[in-house]
Amino acid sequence: MRDGRIEVVRGDVVESVHRVSVAVVDAAGRLRASAGSPDHVTFARSAVKPLQALPLVTDGVLDSLGFGDRELALCCASHSGEPWHVDTVLGMLKRIGVGESALACGAHPPFHEASARALRESGAEPGRIHNNCSGKHAGMLALASRHGWPVAGYEQAGHPVQRRMLAEMSAWSGLPSDEIAIAVDGCGVSTFAMPVEAMARAFGALAGAARRGEAGPERVLRAMGRYPEYIAGTGRLCTELCRAVNGRILAKVGAEGVYCAAVPGAELGIALKVEDGAWRAAEPALLAVLRSLALITDDEMAELARFAEPEILNSRGERVGGLRAAIRLKPGRD
Repeated sequence: MRDGRIEVVRGDVVESVHRVSVAVVDAAGRLRASAGSPDHVTFARSAVKPLQALPLVTDGVLDSLGFGDRELALCCASHSGEPWHVDTVLGMLKRIGVGESALACGAHPPFHEASARALRESGAEPGRIHNNCSGKHAGMLALASRHGWPVAGYEQAGHPVQRRMLAEMSAWSGLPSDEIAIAVDGCGVSTFAMPVEAMARAFGALAGAARRGEAGPERVLRAMGRYPEYIAGTGRLCTELCRAVNGRILAKVGAEGVYCAAVPGAELGIALKVEDGAWRAAEPALLAVLRSLALITDDEMAELARFAEPEILNSRGERVGGLRAAIRLKPGRD
């Protein structure tokens, strides 16, 4: 098996290693390349939010509520809680006709430190609106409202909203619904477990459908590409990668070391899992895969160097080591 790992180097010594499983799948469902164990089963977590946002387009939710591409991008987001994120979610809730208390996600401070500091200094407590998943939850509330489903309990696995999410995962991954394990995500809704290859297959199918001009996939990926600041936030890779490549690659992070990406121009989907769940290894792994596939230029990589090879600093701010990728992709199945 070819290597898939991120090495943590201090001085000249590899101090720690994070194992990574990678799958690259085309729009026809063929495994084109892999590293580690592409059959590794894990929860997709927030990486599949773009798939969960598709019914907002296909079921006419966006048009019925007057939502645009900013709102759609935010439904795909793990946002940083910056002012424009919070204001946009509040606007969505107002159009749906519900308050912040309707959100089933818990409260946490904004990921964006300046925004978190401003909130503290104002004397206000973090609310559900600051949760990085509040955009996705607002989208789910909108879906329930559009169909006349109960708004209360939309986060429960048996609710029509969550059943619809499972159906989307099944359709795009190619897995029967009864082969997809379900648990509760950090924000309270269902999360879905599947092989890394199945995640990549879903994003490869999404990329191919977008390139063919299918309304749902095309609009979701277009929204992410037009408004990258809404899918993550200031200084985060999902946002900065999209900007660096001018929207050619749409990537989405998930908790516990998961990343997925759609590349419409190449009709490819990419998924990876850092097997010990280390967030610090996921970003270098994604960029190493993109570079191995020649999907990103040297100049674009240079703009993202801080994500590709993060430095390790000591308590005095001195560089004492760093992370480096050792990912060698092997050819996939024909």
